[in-house]
Order: sequence, then structure tokens, then C-alpha cells
Amino acid sequence: MKTKLYIQLLLSFACFSGYAEESNGLAPEITDLNAADVSYAAEKEIPDLKHAFINTAPRDRRDGIPVGKLNADAEKKVRAFAKEIFAGDHGAIDSLLISKDGKLVFESYYRRGRANYPHYQMSITKSYTAMAVGRAMQLGYLTMDDLDKPIVDFLEKLDRSKLVSGAEKIALAEAMNMKSGIRIDKKLARQLMKQPGQLKGQGQIQTYLENSAPIPDAPREFKYQGSDPSITMQVLETVVPGSAQDFIKAELLEKLGIVNYGWQDDVSGLPKSAAGSSMRSRDMLKWGMLVMSQGKWCSEQLIPAEYIERATDRINTNPQGTSYGYFWWRQDVNVGDKTYDQKSGRGAGGQFIQMYPELDLIVVVTAHIKGMGKMLTTVPERTIPAFVE
Repeated sequence: MKTKLYIQLLLSFACFSGYAEESNGLAPEITDLNAADVSYAAEKEIPDLKHAFINTAPRDRRDGIPVGKLNADAEKKVRAFAKEIFAGDHGAIDSLLISKDGKLVFESYYRRGRANYPHYQMSITKSYTAMAVGRAMQLGYLTMDDLDKPIVDFLEKLDRSKLVSGAEKIALAEAMNMKSGIRIDKKLARQLMKQPGQLKGQGQIQTYLENSAPIPDAPREFKYQGSDPSITMQVLETVVPGSAQDFIKAELLEKLGIVNYGWQDDVSGLPKSAAGSSMRSRDMLKWGMLVMSQGKWCSEQLIPAEYIERATDRINTNPQGTSYGYFWWRQDVNVGDKTYDQKSGRGAGGQFIQMYPELDLIVVVTAHIKGMGKMLTTVPERTIPAFVE
């Protein structure tokens, strides 16, 4: 890690104080942050804050996010939850943000949490990838009918003569719902990763489809795996002008005002899609707001509403009742004697965007814990009661 950044991190740690919101409303930040400083490794070196930063009337940063404040009853309940988070009762949580009725009403940071440092995102990167596909659709590079088109028809550089049987039947929608049917022996997969040269560009998908077991007919079993989002990113690369990386930056991230972020490259040379992005907590909220507004941002329709509905729909439901759309999750959560519909993006380490359309409520969490942790169930249990009578 760079010595300069380490010193800056220490300074940001030493200079911060105060449990409640500061008088000037400024959240803790890392000074002189450069894009090159953002990485998963560097994030691990951020020292814990001595005190939590809790703001029940967040500052207007003119970043496209309207702000408001909690009422007295909600503030009491949310503050109690925040104090437990700082005490470590819910694991190593780094931030908790809450938006109600389209306004950010609660913003808090703990431990490694900094308002300006993009937090590493695991599988929630898949959800962002799905939104990039939606943006391509809004601009006419794809149609809803294209979702049912075989992926091999998009990836013209594939050598079809070498693909396993059934590969030509995998549709884009099936890949985005984790139902490509690709199955590669783990030992073989490790061997293939030792040959990065053959994984460049569409060679990545060629390798998947050459070395998979035969692809069965639909309907196929759901399997959460990295090959399917990689296929999706490859399709995006072929249909948009320029590169997928430039398209995502110009047509989605910059539209949302997301300028301080990280997004790693895959072995293919394309942006990673299964994991590998880094987003600030407020920018995570923007993704949730985009979904809640049916693809509209600042009066501009960035993504077709029809696509948003499909992407967050209950396309596949497991025996536990949790559903999956196009890289977004959907489930019912029970709080008290009532059931609420929840849409979410989620990733290992504890990165969540939880949306409750009925309440016009969005909760963002970042953390550095093992697996998913308990916040998936704890967040609705502790936040929803603050906003219902």
C-alpha cells in the first residue's frame, strides 16, 4: 500500500471525533483520495474510526440524492440500532444508510466506513451488470426480445464447431437468471485458469462452452456461478459502440453521478461481472433509487421500466422462498404480523441494497464480514418498524 495513502488514512482516523453528527454535517473521509488508491487490498488497511458518525439529517452533497430527516419516533429506533452496530453487536459493519420516500434520511459510518471511499463489492456487481444491459436496451442496442436470443448469435467470434452439444440453445435471459446449464469440473477449471492467454476476449466464453458437460434442454437447474454473468458482460461488449467498460462509465455511471468508483478487469479484459466493483455507500443508494423509480433518474429514463420489472421479478424461486431475476434478488420478509416485498442486490462480505417498494424504503449496508452475515434478516427487523405505525 502506498505510504502517502497510509498516512492520509491515519490522519482521517486521528482527526475524527464525536459519536453523534458533527455540527458541520461532514461525514468522515479520506483526504486527497485518488482513483488509483481504490482497491480491495488498500481497503483492508483503513483504520477503524474511533467513534461512529451518525447523521439523522444528512447533508445535501448535490450528488443527485435528495435529503430529509428522521422524525422523532424513527430517530429513536434507528439510533438504537446504530449504537448496537457501533458496539459490534451485528458484526463488522462499515456503513448504514436509509432512504425514505425518495430522500436520504439517515447516514452513518463505522470502522472502515468513509463517505468518499468506494467499498469493495462482491456479487452485487452482478446487479450493476444487469443495469448496464438495461441501459443498452434503453438506447436501442438490445430489445426485450433479444433476451430470448441464443448467446452464440451475439458472440460471432466463437468457433461453434468446438462447442459442447446444447451450447447453441443458451439464451441471454437464461444466463442472467443463472440457468445457462454450464457445468465444468472444478479441477479442470483450475487448470484452465493457468492458461490466461486463451481466456482473452470471447476466448473466455469459448473455453466455458468447450469444456462444459453437455448443456441440457430447458428448463435447466439454477446454479449460482461466475460463467453466467461473464457471458452477459461479453454480450454487452458486442452490442454497444466502443467497449463495455467505456459504455458503463459514460452511459450509466456518469449519468448517475458516480465518478469515484473502482471496477476491476476480468481475465477476458472486460470489466468483471461476477464481483469486482467498488462503490461508495451513497452511490449504492443511487442504484437502489434507480430500481425503485422504474429506471428513471433525474427525470431521464435510463432503463426501460419493463426491463426493471423483469430483472427484479421472481423468475426462479428456491425451496426456501427466495427468488432471483436478472442478477437481482426478491423475497418476502416477515416483520411483526405483516409481510413485506423485498427487492435486493447483495454480495458476500455484507454489501446490501434492500428495497421495500410498499414503504418507499431503501436500506444500504456495507461491511467486512465473512459470508453474508446476519444483516439480511436483521435490517428489516430493525428498520421497518421505524417507518410503520
